[in-house]
Amino acid sequence: MGKKKTPAINSSSTADIAFLLLCYFLMTTTMGEQAGLQRRLPPIPDKDQKVEDQKVNRRNIVIVRINSADRLFAGNEAMDVSLLKDKMKEFLANPLDNPELPEKEPKEIEGKTYMVSKGVISLQNDRGTSYQAYIAVQNELVKAVNELRDEFAMREYGKTFARLSEDEQSIVKKVIPQNISEAEPKDVGKKR
Repeated sequence: MGKKKTPAINSSSTADIAFLLLCYFLMTTTMGEQAGLQRRLPPIPDKDQKVEDQKVNRRNIVIVRINSADRLFAGNEAMDVSLLKDKMKEFLANPLDNPELPEKEPKEIEGKTYMVSKGVISLQNDRGTSYQAYIAVQNELVKAVNELRDEFAMREYGKTFARLSEDEQSIVKKVIPQNISEAEPKDVGKKR
């Protein structure tokens, strides 16, 4: 008696099935969006250009700190991140000319004089600060500037910042600058 041959599995359609499964998963799978920060770095100064030390008046700067436990401080005041945007709007706009808030200086922009805040937000975080807390604070700081730009655009042009022409947006950015300075993270818990 001869050995019986086991029937071979027909594999001619395996590639077709694999291709269909691949297409199915590509079409039904959703990709997570990457969260990130949009920042435009200042241009590199020319070799011939003199770099001047800029001294900032104490009233013109607010230090926003996030410690290693993700607690937020604006100036010396502990606060919840949900209150930060309004606090920074008040700081930058200084609507009542409070002598403890930033100075404003007249600047001529495109033939018109505007009062521009000298306010600077200095963001400092600890090396132990979580990325989520850092992003949440960054978002609130940018929201404050964006809302001030929208409010100015509505007063000046009757439309939101996003709907302005490129030239109009450039004027608004000069009147409401985004002066957010980031310090290098520190190890607050370590003694020096």
